[in-house]
Amino acid sequence: MPILYLLFVLMLSSASSISYCTEHDRNSLLRFLGGLSQDGGLAASWRDGKDYCSWEGITCSSSTASKAATVTDVLLASKKLKGSISPTLGSLPGLLRLNLSHNSLSGSLPSEIMSSGSIVVLDVLNISSNKFAAEFPSLGAVANLVALNGSNNSFTGMLPVAPLCRASPSLALLDLSHNRFTGEVSLALASYSMLKVPKAGRNNLSGILPFELFDMTSLEHLSFPNNGLEGELDGSHMAKLSNLVTLDLGGNCFHGKIPESIGQLNKLEKLSLYSNKMSGNLSPSLSNCTLLTTIDLKINSFSGDLGNVDFSALHNLKTLDLLANNFSGIIPESIYSCSNLTALRCVV
Repeated sequence: MPILYLLFVLMLSSASSISYCTEHDRNSLLRFLGGLSQDGGLAASWRDGKDYCSWEGITCSSSTASKAATVTDVLLASKKLKGSISPTLGSLPGLLRLNLSHNSLSGSLPSEIMSSGSIVVLDVLNISSNKFAAEFPSLGAVANLVALNGSNNSFTGMLPVAPLCRASPSLALLDLSHNRFTGEVSLALASYSMLKVPKAGRNNLSGILPFELFDMTSLEHLSFPNNGLEGELDGSHMAKLSNLVTLDLGGNCFHGKIPESIGQLNKLEKLSLYSNKMSGNLSPSLSNCTLLTTIDLKINSFSGDLGNVDFSALHNLKTLDLLANNFSGIIPESIYSCSNLTALRCVV
């Protein structure tokens, strides 16, 4: 009898726990819905009498006899949502992916989403293309964040790199482009040993890129266009980025020449240094980057003979833009060997 009684108590306890979790997740989602001034038709799907795991944009984990199904995904991109985000989303205990991109959500991003201890793991956070303003909140207790896309908003203040690093050392993609961030690029960015794609173009950043950033051999895309960054591209540092696919530093204030070590980046596909203050001859080593599809060097002070570069080795080249520089001589015949070339601006 005591054993049967114990089993009965455990069953009641388990049922109570499942009921609590179910009500908790449902109520959290309904509070989020209630905070919207325009719900994009979600109210028709998010009905009280319907299992919340079947609501539009919601995915749940599988339930078991002792564990309730919990919300793992809230994927509501491009739903024409307006209004503010309820902090209750931060209390979903099993949330893995949150995508609210391409809506018209406004106000500040609730710190509860970023710092709530109830969020065990948050893998992907996409809040891009909204109307969020104010400073970016600290990630706090969020762990193991792999991808964060906060682009196309109006976030202000310094880049939130240091707090991110402490919370999410496994971050691989960080996109904070098209905002209003100011100040220098933090040295803390170099602390991400797993970072592959840092993007912070079209902000108001200034200063130089930390040399330590070029020690990050994991980098595949380095994209900081249209800021106020300055300095020179150091050859010894550049050579370390052996996995780099995209180098996009256009629209800044960099000066000096393209280092000869650029030829060691044999995975490079896009080289974009337009609208800077760069000068000097183009290094013949550029022809070693045989995977290049785009070379955009317009509006600089590059000079010399283009024939120094063997363009015939660049079989994949599609775009070559050398407008508004100081090149001399004639257009080299090797350019005409680029059979995939679809865009050419080359005035010498």
